[in-house]
Amino acid sequence: MTLVDRIDPRPPRRIYRWDLDKTYLQTDFDTLGQLIRTAFQKAHEKRAVPGAAALIRELKAQGDVRLCIVSGSPKQMRAVLAEKLKLDGVEFDELVLKDNMKNILRGRFKALRGQLGYKLPVLLESRVKAPADSEEVLFGDDAEADAFIYSLYADMIARRVSEPVVYRVLEAAEVYEDDITRVMSQWQAIPQSDPVRRIFINLDRLTPPAYFNRYGPRVVPIFNYFQAALVLMAEGHLGAPGVLKVAVEMVQTAGYNLLTLSNSFQDLLRRGLPVQAVAETLTQALQGPQALLASVRPVPDILAAFTKRIAALGAPPPPIPPRDVDYLSLIDDARPRNHKARKSKA
Repeated sequence: MTLVDRIDPRPPRRIYRWDLDKTYLQTDFDTLGQLIRTAFQKAHEKRAVPGAAALIRELKAQGDVRLCIVSGSPKQMRAVLAEKLKLDGVEFDELVLKDNMKNILRGRFKALRGQLGYKLPVLLESRVKAPADSEEVLFGDDAEADAFIYSLYADMIARRVSEPVVYRVLEAAEVYEDDITRVMSQWQAIPQSDPVRRIFINLDRLTPPAYFNRYGPRVVPIFNYFQAALVLMAEGHLGAPGVLKVAVEMVQTAGYNLLTLSNSFQDLLRRGLPVQAVAETLTQALQGPQALLASVRPVPDILAAFTKRIAALGAPPPPIPPRDVDYLSLIDDARPRNHKARKSKA
């Protein structure tokens, strides 16, 4: 036979990019003791943020998608992190970890905590290999600089920010010169497009959601992954069964119930997120016969209260208007948290 006996996989139409610590994993590293404990944890001892694993599994189940994980965790933890993801049923396509040992040996101590000079070139290098028409959704947290980095990454690809501004931002964030060169080189290799649809920021530190208005409506701060699932359902990434599987995991692993989940729904509506249209579909799914939903199926009066509370809100407020982000004015968001703490005490 002259025909090639294989079928190439379809190029991904959507790429989901995730951080790990405080975005997927419940990680404590604010003190030296916590950092040491985290480094020696076995895979089964690590705990995922409630709903995160279910959300990734449901997104991957849609097909034609790619899961890319970029984490500041050291490369030496790759085996245990990969094992943890496998235990959770999470299949990744790309896992990039930070080479802190190399940074130490080269005397690049600012790079140990700096995230902009690490994550931005990795994101750009990954995008170079992606189909030009593939959409992206990014997941990070409020513990470091994810909102800043992801927004800058999106605006660079769309050419909404100029080369001189990017260079000044990288210099102001004390990014090493060779990393600046990597950023500029990879950026030039990416055709102009506007692929980033949403940036979700898990509020691990309970930063007020309004803080992120400075980045425009593309950035959506969330208190839990039920909220992310609702937004993704409203935008066609998930159906109601997928959203409810996220809810089930949260109920079973973290003590959520229908009332706490409805509060999360209402919070999004109050902030003007476009989720009101999915309320009826979700309510119908909650009343369905699937055995999967037994753990969250409410008694009739609770379900009625849920429906009334959603309806009582009326029309949602207008969404946050699009805006150009002034990255130089927000440069403190790109610096390591301990650097910002020292500056605030000065």
